[in-house]
Amino acid sequence: MRLTVLVAALSIALPVAAVAGPASDAVKFFYVPAVKFEADEQYRDRFTEPVTKLFELNDQATKRNPDQVACIDFDPGLDAQDFDQKIVSKTLKLSEKLDGDNAQVTASFSLFSEGDDSRREMLWSLRKIDGKWKISDIASKTSDWTLSALECMAGQTPE
Repeated sequence: MRLTVLVAALSIALPVAAVAGPASDAVKFFYVPAVKFEADEQYRDRFTEPVTKLFELNDQATKRNPDQVACIDFDPGLDAQDFDQKIVSKTLKLSEKLDGDNAQVTASFSLFSEGDDSRREMLWSLRKIDGKWKISDIASKTSDWTLSALECMAGQTPE
């Protein structure tokens, strides 16, 4: 009985610990137990500029043209649109390099069980702000792009 209560208490506490723990825990949150879309408004407090600026432009583009795909048309943490959650969870490997209040977390995983193009390696840049790790950028080592460098003209007004 006590073990069941302890397991239940820990499972409730884990999401809170993901933000307050090491930098890799802040990244792991977006992959397991379920992949989360980084640009979703409910996760904005986990990011800093320059990425938050891109998310805001994406929001503006979505509001202006709700029937069109905005600037972010894929999951940045996956570098893909399609994936198998069980495979991502099973193959996810995280490694981090700390430098004071900055960190680099490399996430390596597969999207599917087969196919060489299924492997992904993502580099997450983080900063510790007020004791919490916040994501400042995401880069794909696989496809050679950086989230902060993506342009989102759809949300901007022409000058």
